[in-house]
Amino acid sequence: MNILLTGACGYIGSHVADLLSTNKGNKLFVVDNLSTGFRCAIPDSALFLNADLADSKAVENFVSENKIDAIMHFAGKISVPESIGHPDWYYECNTVNTYKLLVTAKNCGVKYFIFSSTAAVYSEINDKVKIAENFPKSPKSPYGASKLMSERIISDICSASDIKYGILRYFNVSGADPQLRLGQRNKSAQHLIKMCCKVLTGELDELKIYGNDYNTSDGTGVRDYIHVSDLAQAHVDVLDYLTDSNNISNIFNVGYGRGFSVLEVISAMEDVSGKKIPYKFVPRRTGDCAEVVSSNDKILTLTRWRPRYNDIKKIANDSYQWELKMLAERK
Repeated sequence: MNILLTGACGYIGSHVADLLSTNKGNKLFVVDNLSTGFRCAIPDSALFLNADLADSKAVENFVSENKIDAIMHFAGKISVPESIGHPDWYYECNTVNTYKLLVTAKNCGVKYFIFSSTAAVYSEINDKVKIAENFPKSPKSPYGASKLMSERIISDICSASDIKYGILRYFNVSGADPQLRLGQRNKSAQHLIKMCCKVLTGELDELKIYGNDYNTSDGTGVRDYIHVSDLAQAHVDVLDYLTDSNNISNIFNVGYGRGFSVLEVISAMEDVSGKKIPYKFVPRRTGDCAEVVSSNDKILTLTRWRPRYNDIKKIANDSYQWELKMLAERK
């Protein structure tokens, strides 16, 4: 199968590209503008186009010339705080570019489309319940809104064509390839485990915890953390699901169905590193929810996906070991 990955030089896309490359029946093609990604993160066998998705002509030529069967769309902006300050960036990059890519897919006869979405599309749930795919959608940030708009565009355009789609709503992605070949290279990443690593490696003096007055067990926010290698496998399994003629387009949560608070994550990072993480509490950030935990029953029922790294200490240790590797390379 000829598979195009957008944004594959980034964190998640590179793990998926590596996994797909192990199947000799696949030919990989990558479009990335390298704004946050790294060319070295994708397999040498992948045919690479350095372009922005806004350049519809270049992308459509690439898709057409290479007879692409499936597109996995990772490219986009992902920071909730940044989206609040610059919502125009997010609607342009995430929503408009997704529309342009869908038009290209339709024009070029692409059969399958898999989209990198997010749990940020959901409304905040006050009760301590797991979020299923049919839960109310009311994003608290332009980031979440840009992804939800993209989902609607995908559904509408694919339903009016022969494209089957899979939308994967990620929860909190962390970790690194257990063999430490791949990981989060973007130094500007702001998620909790990355920031813990920066403190542990001396890049930051202390960790900021945004809010300690949430209605959770210890007052700090609770999230469902998923290992990036398990998330990568979910993309492969959803593509397999779509290629079965008996299956229809679908939306899947991808998480473990268990939440950990900020303080619990810090404790796990301290355990695997043998170091203390100094921290201070600061006010809540706009757009943050108290608790976001997935129901993953749907993906477990309809696909072959089964998590292999469902352990917060495994996620913490792989993240930390990757950061130590990156630190050694920079010296």
